[in-house]
Amino acid sequence: MTTIASPASPYMPTRGRFARALSRNGAGYMFLLPWFIGFFGLTAGPALVSLYLSFTNFDLLTAPRWIGAANYVRIATADPRFVASIQVTFFYVLFSVPLKLAFALLVAMALNRGMKGLPWYRAIFYLPSLLGTSVAIAVLWRQLFAGNGLVNSFLANFGIEGPSWISNPDYSLYTLVVLSVWQFGSPMIIFLAGLRQIPQDMYEAASLDGASKWRQFWKITLPLLTPVVFFNAVVQTIEAFKAFTPAFIISGGTGGPINSTLFYTLYLYQEAFGFFRMGYASALAWILLVIVALFTAFSFLTARYWVHYDD
Repeated sequence: MTTIASPASPYMPTRGRFARALSRNGAGYMFLLPWFIGFFGLTAGPALVSLYLSFTNFDLLTAPRWIGAANYVRIATADPRFVASIQVTFFYVLFSVPLKLAFALLVAMALNRGMKGLPWYRAIFYLPSLLGTSVAIAVLWRQLFAGNGLVNSFLANFGIEGPSWISNPDYSLYTLVVLSVWQFGSPMIIFLAGLRQIPQDMYEAASLDGASKWRQFWKITLPLLTPVVFFNAVVQTIEAFKAFTPAFIISGGTGGPINSTLFYTLYLYQEAFGFFRMGYASALAWILLVIVALFTAFSFLTARYWVHYDD
């Protein structure tokens, strides 16, 4: 007697398809396994734990105690240092990012003129960004702008008595802005690559029509470079929001003088590892994530009005 296979359980075909897919793609999943372990073990997992801790009172020594939204309420209503850190960070972002991008574009346009030894110039200008915001660079910057540092020694040659740039709250944050602008190498390289993609015949045609260099910049260079400007602006703004090492080293970890260099990340660090308020620090971290996400979303939503892509 012939037995006819019954459609019976709907779970059998599903398990069969899963088993066949696993056997067919097993090697690929094995290659992806290190990434999955890193993502869930070092990124997604700790992020979810941090989200839970933001609703707790946790000091690293005792078990977390659930307190609901108390950390967020305190941040919004009873934390003047949070307000100070937000003001300092936004000031730093609003000044350092445009100045860095403008200086990087200026240098990239100079290098794009076909000068001799271009690879050497690119390497030299990129070196500060390659060093990054390391401790050594921050210490060097602190020595340059100290009361008896190299900057004031240089000014003294012209009879100018420079202030104590680091310890004066009127100037301390500007020294960090200058440090950020000095590390313009990374956006410069990207701008240079974008400039190389602009057809030279467009400039030749504009010159024949009598367009000045300044008009060529506004009508040809900048519009065609807007995708690169957009990319650099988003990346550099996110990096500026995350800035930590310069403020930590130059201010001695205090954010002083008078909270003038109290970056948001530095304040978060103080709450977490200075006062062991890990739950509160986790709440601060998630607020920073929301701020960066809102900025990024706003950038992409408004990009359609000023970023021009070639079809």
